[in-house]
Amino acid sequence: MVFPFKLLLGSLTWGDQRAKIFSGGQLLSLSLDKTSGSGFISKKEYLFGRIDMQLKLVAGNSAGTVTSYYLSSQGPTHDEIDFEFLGNLSGDPYIVHTNVFTQGKGNREQQFYLWFDPTRNCHTYSIVWTSQQIIFLVDNTPIRVFKNGESIGVPFPKNQPMKIYSSLWNADDWATRGGLVKADWTKAPFTAYYRGFNVQTCTGSCTSSVRRRRGEARESTERRVGGVVSVNIIHAEAEANQD
Repeated sequence: MVFPFKLLLGSLTWGDQRAKIFSGGQLLSLSLDKTSGSGFISKKEYLFGRIDMQLKLVAGNSAGTVTSYYLSSQGPTHDEIDFEFLGNLSGDPYIVHTNVFTQGKGNREQQFYLWFDPTRNCHTYSIVWTSQQIIFLVDNTPIRVFKNGESIGVPFPKNQPMKIYSSLWNADDWATRGGLVKADWTKAPFTAYYRGFNVQTCTGSCTSSVRRRRGEARESTERRVGGVVSVNIIHAEAEANQD
């Protein structure tokens, strides 16, 4: 079930009027201009579960922009699970940047090319988080599995409840081609749309879903959609707890 944003939102955290809710609470937009971006935060904290978010990303020349959707706790030793969508020049594929922070430390990035145009329609981006692993999914296709490596001394986020955040912001110092391509402010405002969300606490159904998808994540890296490799890893930091 997809829920309206009035059930999710704690507040529109920044951006003045650049964040808007309309269509009876079913649709939310975030905008970015040269002055400011915008963002929101959930009312509740979550410890394990599945979170689905439907997004339509910034269309056209979105170079320098980042649309983010992530889970995070608070403080200098916070945990965090990130989806970030890196803007591009018109016609270039969007890049999905994923990361996991544990006790304030990240450096677990992996990046992927999307195999479709994420600006034409809403697509579903999901995080399945259990005490054993984190799965990142795009339209229910697993693209990454981050396993619990505590047995070999690698911290894993499992003790701090996290809220859901999202923002649209200027990152043209690094987002597009390593910062070589800057935001074109004549194209502003840049706008991303959120159509709905779903949150499930991790019950038996969540656990069985994780088991079923354990092998699928690796297989999806070879799957082709319309003649294009569906998940193309383009950057990955070393991960001591990954096979």
